[in-house]
Amino acid sequence: MEPAPFWGHQDVSAELLYKIKRYLEGTPGKAFHSPFDVRLNAWAGDNTVLQPDIVVFRDRSKLHGTGCIGAPDMVVEILSPSTAVRDKTVKFNQYLLAGVREYWIVDPVAKTVQTCILNQGAFDVKLYAETDCVAVHVLDGCVIDLAEVFESV
Repeated sequence: MEPAPFWGHQDVSAELLYKIKRYLEGTPGKAFHSPFDVRLNAWAGDNTVLQPDIVVFRDRSKLHGTGCIGAPDMVVEILSPSTAVRDKTVKFNQYLLAGVREYWIVDPVAKTVQTCILNQGAFDVKLYAETDCVAVHVLDGCVIDLAEVFESV
């Protein structure tokens, strides 16, 4: 069993989820936090289950049982010392190959967000600092102020 993440990880996760859920109010979209089972390639017989920190869906068509089957529209992984390398490499490639349209890698210690936007089979990657506002690509008009996200960390 992995140790629980430090409180800053939890605080950043809660703040991001709150902002996204508020944006989704009144839409068919949904956002969830871990534990939430993501089976990226279940349709191909792959039973691998991932549990990202946050997943976002523009509609509910992929939701099943304890999670989803297929790629969420957006995935957020918040780095912890025990998961950072895997989040930046293994999961990065899994999300890319599965067609996740937007992948955020959030570093609560450095107070940065790396966005990875799917574009013709590759991720366009940008890095944002805590003083930046970041548009959520898959949610038109949703902009997140990172100063608010990292405020208490």
